[in-house]
Amino acid sequence: AMVSCGGYHTLAIKKDGTLWAWGDNYYGQLGIGSTTDQSSPVQVGTSVDWAMVSCGGYHTLAIKKDGTLWAWGGNSFGQLGIGSTTYESSPMQVGTSTDWAMVSCGGGHTLAIKKDGTLWAWGRNSSGQLGIGSWPEVSSPVRLGTSTDWAMVSCGGHHTLAIKKDGTLWAWGRNSSGQLGIG
Repeated sequence: AMVSCGGYHTLAIKKDGTLWAWGDNYYGQLGIGSTTDQSSPVQVGTSVDWAMVSCGGYHTLAIKKDGTLWAWGGNSFGQLGIGSTTYESSPMQVGTSTDWAMVSCGGGHTLAIKKDGTLWAWGRNSSGQLGIGSWPEVSSPVRLGTSTDWAMVSCGGHHTLAIKKDGTLWAWGRNSSGQLGIG
């Protein structure tokens, strides 16, 4: 049903709602409870209700059909959003919210949109890629502004772009190669 590629790892969801992982697992980013690399797909747990997955540089986040958000892998910048900087090799729930709609993982940061159209960010922020108007790294989701009309978000290595429901495109973070597209 969907696939996402990270720095050196891949995760995919089958039509039956199962989640599968393979590739580099140094930081536990496969979510299989170990740090052993896998050259073939291995199932992540036994859940059959995965709806969306996104792989970052060395971390992974996924949303279940019930709207809960889960994270695992590298966490040196707080990019898992679980309030710590501890690596996790098995899925850990991010907060208690059940209204997550989409998530995107970047090099060391994560952004997600809730069903109410609000945009949330956490993790690495050395280039302002969180878009929160300041520079600290945050290890739990922080809301960006007051807008409730975010429709889609995508994170790159150190930058982020998002689309609002009116079709406008917004960009922030590192722009060393013109990757923000702002001229």
